[in-house]
Amino acid sequence: MLTKIESIQTNPLKSREDVSEALKQIFNPLKSYYSKGFTRLKLGNTSAAYSDSTSEFEAFSRLLWGLAPLLACEEKEFDMWKMHLQGIKNGTNPDHEEYWGEITHFDQKIVEMAAFGLSLLLIPNKIWDPLNLQEKENVTKWLSQINQCKAHDCNWLFFAVLVNLGLKNVGQQYDRCKVEENLERIDQFYVSNGWYSDGNEGHSDYYVPFALHFYGLIYSKFMEKEDPIRSKKYKERAEVFAKEFIYWFSTDGSSVPYGRSLTYRFAMSSFWGAAVYAGIEPFSLGVMKGIILRNLRWWFKQPIFNDNGILTIGYSYPNLIVAENYNSPGSPYWALKSFLPLALDADHPFWQAEEEPLPLLMEKSIQNEPHMIICRNKNKDHVLAFNSGHLSTNEHTHTSAKYEKFVYSTTFGFSVPRAEWGLSQGAFDSMLALSEGDNIYRVKRECEDTKVEKNYIYTKWKPWNDVEVQTWIVPGTPWHIRIHCIKTSRTLDTADGGFALGIESEKREAALKTDQMNLECFAQMSSGASGMKSIDGGGRADLVYPNSNTNILHSRTVIPTIQKRIMPGTHFLVNAVYGATNTDEDSWGEVPSVEIEKGKIIVQFFDEEAVFIPI
Repeated sequence: MLTKIESIQTNPLKSREDVSEALKQIFNPLKSYYSKGFTRLKLGNTSAAYSDSTSEFEAFSRLLWGLAPLLACEEKEFDMWKMHLQGIKNGTNPDHEEYWGEITHFDQKIVEMAAFGLSLLLIPNKIWDPLNLQEKENVTKWLSQINQCKAHDCNWLFFAVLVNLGLKNVGQQYDRCKVEENLERIDQFYVSNGWYSDGNEGHSDYYVPFALHFYGLIYSKFMEKEDPIRSKKYKERAEVFAKEFIYWFSTDGSSVPYGRSLTYRFAMSSFWGAAVYAGIEPFSLGVMKGIILRNLRWWFKQPIFNDNGILTIGYSYPNLIVAENYNSPGSPYWALKSFLPLALDADHPFWQAEEEPLPLLMEKSIQNEPHMIICRNKNKDHVLAFNSGHLSTNEHTHTSAKYEKFVYSTTFGFSVPRAEWGLSQGAFDSMLALSEGDNIYRVKRECEDTKVEKNYIYTKWKPWNDVEVQTWIVPGTPWHIRIHCIKTSRTLDTADGGFALGIESEKREAALKTDQMNLECFAQMSSGASGMKSIDGGGRADLVYPNSNTNILHSRTVIPTIQKRIMPGTHFLVNAVYGATNTDEDSWGEVPSVEIEKGKIIVQFFDEEAVFIPI
């Protein structure tokens, strides 16, 4: 008999029935975790920034992202729904001991209310019609609190929009002015080419596809007749966005890990389901179906569930180190947004379409809005997002690691610091780390200037007031080039980290390969290879073994690193960085050449046209 975990791992995810069954396989282990009044689920003992009772409510509410689509077309009654509906009755009843309580400004409950709005839109016959008059009044009154509370000035503004649309859909009083006010403000976050920023001067990360576009497409679906201009705008923006977002996905179903909230995992592909649900086709239904199903298959192969079948906090394995301050045990169930296509009946063309592979994509995609150049290897199973960094920052956990590395990879992921002492605790892959000799390293957190050009990326930042770092990155695969110009008034230890390669066995089998001058290092496993070479001839190559559980993809890694001590003055550090999957060539072959002349840098990749960079 298959365990709870093995069942979903062996699900072929081919048909609508398979996808429905996968969702039930996620739900079934949760049935014994409901509270006495069915209003909360306690899924673990770790905490978030908000109270434990709110965390347990979060686990309850986030299940609606999957329950509502499932029930929208499900003919048979799903046994879990009876408990969940009773929880809604009790949680919105101010006289019940498990009442969810009053909502305050910036309350986490504001986030969780959005799923109730979606449910009132998708399944009014199952969530609203069974309620008596008093229960309906309780639900309306409790949800309407969202209109009196301040929300963070970012994707949070969409939550009140969804709640009000839901209330409108069941004939209840709603706040039309609040909806209009929030939508006008959200429109100010729009950048161009389909991209938003998550708030004023915010990052353009996965909150664009799995939040801003996701909610906008739901709005366009339900408000197409009443608000045709805005609905059309949301659809058009999503179609343009899709043309660039598709580059974030690999042929194996994975997508580039980048930014915060990565514990939401397969929510990464929820944009495509929302696109299908809203009726837009930036690509064929078969292509979009393939992206969704391959992404789900990839995730279900990872050890993301515990032995009881509960989704864990982490990325490709349970990992609290990479978590956000707002990640509670129930937070990962935001991933259920990817099941929105279940709201389409079995006869819908999406479910009838044959799954298709990714279309023919260019090996390089310049994406100015998220500050990236996306590259893919010839086999298209390795996607790399080369990143310039940003002119602003925030207080979210590990912001430097999640937003400011030179490159993010579907094969190598990225690492976050375990602690503050030295290279092993810092886990500085794809970063330049600087220290005054005290073994405490500084890395880029925000930039003073950035550029994304056709053939290179430029970034300037200052770790100290009297130290300026300019970096030019020439993207490529399996090689890319980094040129650092450091103007310093201090003596500094520098460490330029390559890709973090996962260590697969009980032993450290990564082989160190050096020449007599110790200018290069190379590590290889069956999954791929990572290496660094000092081109300017002044660096010392070595392998750094960072603390365990610092990388989001691999629990143990090795990072090829070039180190050099520099004195006060101006210094150029030039390094070639290698990263290959097991489908690439075993040898790193010819290393790109770099020449620094007066006023320009010349980079030559093999037989390709030389890249000229003005300096």
